[in-house]
Amino acid sequence: MSRTVTVGLDDSPESREAAEWAAREALLRGLPLKVMYVQENASRYVVRTPLLDLDSYQRWAEQLTQESAEAIRLRHPGIEVVTEHPTGTAADVLCEAAGFAELLVLGSRGLGRLTGFMVGSVSLGVVARAERPVVLVRAEEQAADEHKPDPAGVPSAATPFRPVVLGLDIDHPDDTLLDFAFDAAARRKAPLRAVHAWPEPPPSFYGLSGGAELHDRLEREQASLLSQVLHRWRQKFPDVEVIEASRCGNAAQVLVNDARDASLVVVGRRIRSGALGAHIGHVTHAAMHHIAAPVAVVAHT
Repeated sequence: MSRTVTVGLDDSPESREAAEWAAREALLRGLPLKVMYVQENASRYVVRTPLLDLDSYQRWAEQLTQESAEAIRLRHPGIEVVTEHPTGTAADVLCEAAGFAELLVLGSRGLGRLTGFMVGSVSLGVVARAERPVVLVRAEEQAADEHKPDPAGVPSAATPFRPVVLGLDIDHPDDTLLDFAFDAAARRKAPLRAVHAWPEPPPSFYGLSGGAELHDRLEREQASLLSQVLHRWRQKFPDVEVIEASRCGNAAQVLVNDARDASLVVVGRRIRSGALGAHIGHVTHAAMHHIAAPVAVVAHT
């Protein structure tokens, strides 16, 4: 069975934007799009609406997925769209679906610039457990948001893509993460900005004789290490313009700042098999909650 771009659908605005983003991504990758609505065993719709029985709820779920699929086909001629509405616990079903997908796309609710974004419990559960890439898309995400403005400053989906931004830990670089980010940039014909943060030295460091010179040397060393990590990938993707961004500061804040003009942000999540179980690192957590662009979380060992 060929892989698909799969989107988890519900009746929310962010879910509809996620479906639109997933359709565009499926076209970029030349893959079918699967629109999936998970019918919960004890649906909140049935519980809160006494007049809606389980049969009615099932028909409603089927209608929702079919109407979404038809709308996508109309807006994106030529795309292959399939629908599915399995029954079960949403996080469990979506995690299983992710295993058969090229990537899984979910919606994320906006709360405003100061408070960031709300990642629901289902999305958090899927991101923490899925071993395939999961992309979170914000409410009100539009195709033009991922592109540079036209010469008159008007948003347009016909202009080149904004950069793909990769949050990279050069102490533990992972091929799965790097390959996903470079491939995403290549498909968009967009620059790839690889962002690496290194910690600010303690204040006492600057009181040392030659502290400024030592800081400059540390800065050069960190930039050189980033270049070394990226060297092989530059060769593998020679057409991708690479922007190396080695910054001093808090890793989460550095990434959020560098992602303000991104079309897509790519971050990693380490797969854990020990007693600690599923885990989302603090940088990935910050990206999910505070970056406006779609965020791809790539699981890796």
